[in-house]
Amino acid sequence: MFESDFLTSAHASRDAYRRLISQAAAILCESLPESPYAGKTPAELADLISGGFLPQESASEQIAEILRTVIANSISVSHARTAAHLHCPPLVASLAAEVVISGLNQSMDSFDQAPIATVVEQKMIRWLCAEAGLPDTADGTFTTGGSQSNYMGLLLARDAFLRKHWNWSAQKSGLPPEARQLRILCSEVAHFTVEKSAMQLGLGTDSVVRVAVDDHFRMDPASLRDALAALQSQGLFPMAIVATAGTTDFGSIDPLPELVASAREANTWLHVDAAYGGALLFSANHRARLAAIENADSLSIDFHKLLWQPIPCSVFFLRQAQHFDSIKMHADYLNPERDEDEGFPNLVTTSLLTSRRFDALKLWISFQSLGRTQLAAMIDRTIAVADYAAEIVRKARALELICEPQLNTVVFRYIPQQSRLDADHINALIRRRLFESGSAVIGHTRVRGQQCLKFTCMNPATSETRMKELIEAVVAQGKELERA
Repeated sequence: MFESDFLTSAHASRDAYRRLISQAAAILCESLPESPYAGKTPAELADLISGGFLPQESASEQIAEILRTVIANSISVSHARTAAHLHCPPLVASLAAEVVISGLNQSMDSFDQAPIATVVEQKMIRWLCAEAGLPDTADGTFTTGGSQSNYMGLLLARDAFLRKHWNWSAQKSGLPPEARQLRILCSEVAHFTVEKSAMQLGLGTDSVVRVAVDDHFRMDPASLRDALAALQSQGLFPMAIVATAGTTDFGSIDPLPELVASAREANTWLHVDAAYGGALLFSANHRARLAAIENADSLSIDFHKLLWQPIPCSVFFLRQAQHFDSIKMHADYLNPERDEDEGFPNLVTTSLLTSRRFDALKLWISFQSLGRTQLAAMIDRTIAVADYAAEIVRKARALELICEPQLNTVVFRYIPQQSRLDADHINALIRRRLFESGSAVIGHTRVRGQQCLKFTCMNPATSETRMKELIEAVVAQGKELERA
């Protein structure tokens, strides 16, 4: 039974905390499903949630059963047949750090709420900036993910443009009428948060210009130059170029050196969305694929993707720290200006959030636990698994490989042997049947109008045998649907 007494004694609270953590860990380990998913429908899951959320009196005897129900009906992210999203199995070391983070409950907005946590985050950010090759003028902040990081990059790009070209402060005066002439350029397969950010920034989705990609779904430099020339001829202003280092579907990395050159020539901000591919900074074998990333004006990396951290753990980097000034505000109760004069850092000045978790700790503990050599080997292993899966798909008569793997995703398509069958419908049903049976959780997407399947190989412990079995399960499900 879970400890439920309201305890005031420090030692008693510590004993209760030890018991609670031990009990929760035991339930987690014993309740993890053997399959990727239990297979229940939304209606069936709803039937499992009965009773009120706030009983009149303590019902601590129900807590263990509630936890077992939640665990047993969640996606098993560490299962070899879970390969749908950029959704990683977290490192054990990071889970241990999560316990400490939650127990300490430090809030990263002011120094007097998180003294050593503030210093750790600052040092971690500066070390990461150096790892990315950014100059000494760089700074950054931990965020909730790539969506927030991309938004921050475009927000600061917008404010920098308004200040530089029109001597305008959006912070004080909102958007000027001319803002409708601003444009953001990105590839046609860049993340949807480019449009979402434009909408939230008051620029509208019409301000986003999608640029053509090559056969490997990387932004085409010539098409970017043409798009920039077209904007100039129309009297429109390129506010920012968004390069992608690791697209969601293909892991494609835009040609960063060429995009840096175009951004400099156009005198515009370059934001690199490396939420996915930024992990390659820690791979000696693949780091060169991020050449020129150090020239970005802003940059995002998600450590809860290919660096195996529990969600959230993401970092936004800024080449010139002074651009944070456009979001800086002071509150007398929280971060008075005199604190800066006296040398007390309050990290709320570099974040869109106020209350924020001490996520730097779990990253630090994970790095200490793994070491650079092991971390690089894990990253390289996932890429090798994807290459192996692509080779099996390439050889299978019933499957079509859509694109050679660019990172560790594999996009493919089941080809029905009977031409009269709707291939899109069959591919959609394959994924759904595997999910509903609980036998596999795989991804899906549409490529040039065609419904496709996708493996996202996030688990370095997945063997070639298990990957081959997963592909065979896809083919078997497709053939069964054809017969039906």
